Amino acid sequence: MNRLLLSIGFLIISFIASAQVVGTITNTKGEPLPFVNILIENTYKGTTSNDDGYYELNITEPKTYTIIYTYLGYKTVREKVTIEKFPYTIDVTLQEESVSLGEVVIDAEDNPANAIMRQAIANRKENLEKIQSFEANFYSRGLIKIKDAPEKILGQEVGDLGGGLDSTRSGIIYLSETISKIQFLRPDKLKEKITASKVSGDDNGFSFNTAIDVNYNFYNNTVEFGNEIVSPIANNAFGYYRYKLEGVFYDERGNLINKINVIPKRENDPVFSGTIYIVEDQWTIYALELDITGVQARIPVVDIISLKQSFSYSEAIDMWAVISQSIDFKYQFLGIKGDGRFTAVYSDYEFNTGLTKADFGREIVAFENEANKKDSLFWKTLRPVPLTIEERTDYIKKDSIQIVKESKPYLDSIDRANNKFKLGSILGYTYQNSHKDFRAGWDIPTVPQFNTVQGYTAKANLFYIKNYDEFKRFFRANANLEYGFSDERLRATGSLTYKFNNISRRFLTLSGGVSAEQFNPSEPISPLINSVSTLFFEDNYMKLYDRSFLQLSYSEELFNGFRFYTTLSYDRRKALFNTTDQVFINEDDDMYTSNNPLDETAYGVAPFETHNILKANVTAQINFGQEYLSYPDSKFNIRNDAFPTLVLSYEKGFGATNSDYNFDQVKARLYQSFNIADKGRFRYNLRAGKFFNADDIAFVDYQHFNGNQTHVSTEGNYTNIFNNLPYYAGSTNDAYLEAHAEHDFNGFILGKVPLLNKLNFNLVVGAHLLATTDFKPYQEYSIGVDNIGWGKWRFLRVDYIRSYQSGFQSDAILFGLKFF
Repeated sequence: MNRLLLSIGFLIISFIASAQVVGTITNTKGEPLPFVNILIENTYKGTTSNDDGYYELNITEPKTYTIIYTYLGYKTVREKVTIEKFPYTIDVTLQEESVSLGEVVIDAEDNPANAIMRQAIANRKENLEKIQSFEANFYSRGLIKIKDAPEKILGQEVGDLGGGLDSTRSGIIYLSETISKIQFLRPDKLKEKITASKVSGDDNGFSFNTAIDVNYNFYNNTVEFGNEIVSPIANNAFGYYRYKLEGVFYDERGNLINKINVIPKRENDPVFSGTIYIVEDQWTIYALELDITGVQARIPVVDIISLKQSFSYSEAIDMWAVISQSIDFKYQFLGIKGDGRFTAVYSDYEFNTGLTKADFGREIVAFENEANKKDSLFWKTLRPVPLTIEERTDYIKKDSIQIVKESKPYLDSIDRANNKFKLGSILGYTYQNSHKDFRAGWDIPTVPQFNTVQGYTAKANLFYIKNYDEFKRFFRANANLEYGFSDERLRATGSLTYKFNNISRRFLTLSGGVSAEQFNPSEPISPLINSVSTLFFEDNYMKLYDRSFLQLSYSEELFNGFRFYTTLSYDRRKALFNTTDQVFINEDDDMYTSNNPLDETAYGVAPFETHNILKANVTAQINFGQEYLSYPDSKFNIRNDAFPTLVLSYEKGFGATNSDYNFDQVKARLYQSFNIADKGRFRYNLRAGKFFNADDIAFVDYQHFNGNQTHVSTEGNYTNIFNNLPYYAGSTNDAYLEAHAEHDFNGFILGKVPLLNKLNFNLVVGAHLLATTDFKPYQEYSIGVDNIGWGKWRFLRVDYIRSYQSGFQSDAILFGLKFF
């Protein structure tokens, strides 16, 4: 402990000694003021005070400066100083600003706040377009804390979270910093070059707080904040907000600043609440302090998020720009609660520098090769917001813990404790060697499963995983054992997978074995739902066949946005039949249907003859507009909602022991999901294909479509399923077209209905089409309510469905469950 305190003291002394202009900012009561903006006059060069009120302003040239201290709710202070040598200390005391309504004439017929906001809305687009492009330096710090952490979550030990928890099981669980250079081009091009990244307790880590993730521009009509949130100065803002003028004050340049209270008309709408400051006559944003709940942002784990932005004005270029931003949040879920803050500082702006689209590609974030290797001197020199004592302590503590935890003796001691075999290990056990980074073991699922072919089944999964290069490469071996107590047969499958790198993500997999598989490889009915449906309602919808196979698979991203998949397999397929009639609830006039998907009354009749066949598949997936983040030796792709994804495939069956079973198929899929401003999220999924030389192929190789006959779904959305269609009703070996569309209004409709808007439900509508050569066009239309539940537990969706095929067919009620 003495060594730790000595280290902290030394770090603080060296930190202050290396600073240029330093000081502490307090109010008249002597209380420290966090997040005070400190700027050199008529520039965008500055810093922000930390939670202790301490600041550091990096000035390297001795001369006369005018330093401006601004903080919302307090009078601006201008300090003109002549600096001859460094370090130079300036402590500042800020006095509260008097916000007055005395100069405002209140008209009972017209709310003065409405007039101000109408002007801000009328000038929104003009102010948005003032900044066509810019370049700037960017700094971000992320801090997440936990309070009273439970010992276990869902039966799993929590531990001390990497040394982040103290004796009260509270502490910092994430602390990181980023320094980068950013470039922006209207309307939405933003790229970032990260020169330095630091994560507490991980000297090889890369922080995930980037400029891309906190690019909030309130001059846009909506702000993407988990959900698309309506800006207080959006064109349609008066449909969502009420406004109240709290008062006015003058800034250091004599600008009249209007302090406007922003009040949501409906509490569950995607809107903010809080305060926005508008500059009179210019009608620009001076600052904002806005809150949003987790319900409004559609982030259930979060209780509330508070966003602050401060702007600065430069006379030289007649421009207001964001110079600092903070995002504070509180969260609580599954007994875990805590809070956090993400701080951002923008400096050294250069506006309208002539950037063009040619300066931007699909790479939106790039880390320099040594970004996570910067030493403490680098950070002391360039960090614009000083660390608090708590943050400095966390760095020292966790960096010291990391050294210990990466040592072989420590890893061996942890492994010895974790590798002990206990009574509960019979159902699941993992042996690990942390120093060599591999683990092996088994897992036996405890949830019983049942089907009419195998009866009750018992399963066991064996695994071995070896990681290389911090998970950038790995080797994985799996074996799955399954025993059917009714057909008295043990089936086993296994696979060997190697991942070559973390850039193109090249995978090679060899797999094989014997398994009972659904005719539809998409597995439209889950084993658990089938078990319930079968045992309680005698509805054995799952249809299985026996597959013995050996398969080689390869995939790789050949270039950005284009991923290539190919498989080659040798299969032996054999029909299976019911072997049990066991049921929990037996209806006298009901019995199980056959396992033949072509005819539910064809007991003992095989839907195809036993055969061997070779199958090859080549698939190209094209993510149009795909953007990505570049890390040293890694690449992380980000799908662009503005563009769809196209999948093209060619499948060939050849060398079959029954030549009639050889075939060719080409198919395509186009799908996309995107927000429509504040109107919700729209999804579509289109499929089309055509078989050739396939008149008499095995039913296994038909194109099957995902149906549903259980009135229960565990899908997140319904753009890949027909919820009122029998599982194999439309299966085809010819041409086909499948189309799905769904729109989740995300509170846009129901949030405006009095009383109902208190429930925070979402209206969802959908339309679905299936057409094949032998199957008349089938349509489904649905209307439903999503996000049903209470508090943070929103686990239910209910839909009403009507289906048509040459006229009305039937209707149904569907229950969507989200906790599977």
